[in-house]
Amino acid sequence: MIPNRLKQLWAEGKPTINGWCSIGNPFTAEIMAAQGFDSVTIDMQHGALDYSHLLPMFQAMRASGATLMARVPWLEPGIIMKALDAGAYGIICPMVNSAEDAARFVSYLRYPPLGQRSFGPTRVSFAAGANYAGEANDNILAFAMIETAEGMANLDAIAATPGLDGIYVGPADLTLSLTQGRLAPGFDREEPEMIAALQTIVAACKRDGIRAALHCGTPDYAAKAISWGFDMTTVGGDSRFLAAAAGAAVAGFRKLTDAVTTKTEKGAY
Repeated sequence: MIPNRLKQLWAEGKPTINGWCSIGNPFTAEIMAAQGFDSVTIDMQHGALDYSHLLPMFQAMRASGATLMARVPWLEPGIIMKALDAGAYGIICPMVNSAEDAARFVSYLRYPPLGQRSFGPTRVSFAAGANYAGEANDNILAFAMIETAEGMANLDAIAATPGLDGIYVGPADLTLSLTQGRLAPGFDREEPEMIAALQTIVAACKRDGIRAALHCGTPDYAAKAISWGFDMTTVGGDSRFLAAAAGAAVAGFRKLTDAVTTKTEKGAY
């Protein structure tokens, strides 16, 4: 089986950067994967896509060499197993709130005797190389999302779940839940209470020897997160990159043409 590149990079002590795809289009995914991300995740939870988009997007990104992952809509065995069969080398599962949730999640990713995953790797048996059945349990990454007050309360028990590879922090939902809506959702938190929560999660991951990942909005904040001990950061995503670049182009045009128009008008009469 082709090894999981993220595991190799982490074993070498290197932090990794993850790309994020929310647009259901193989060409957009191919462009994202060609930019040098260590991994790329397709967002099946909040993204504008479903399984019919997931598989061709994985196919389009295969040549990049990035580790391909999916965030599934929920803790549900059918879609987790189907995403794995399509080629996901890692699953990010939202709203994991207890050790029981985490144990169920892990069980859906692992073949017996480590779990209850059903065997039928339709595409991934071709995409991942030989001996998938024998090596998948050691290569597939299981990331539980901590994004609620309940999840934080059960953090230590979740992090200690056998077979869990890491915790992925969703800062927007975590902020909403921990502050009961007092703080608006968003990335790159600067509030002391939220920074403390993020560092508490990192500490729990370190104690149990698992990886910590954080969704960020900027490279500067991602670098700060790495300095706190996070192993992987996501920086933006396809829809945000598209909006930012398009917005910057329009703003630049308006600024330049307004200056030209103003100058011309002053000298016209």
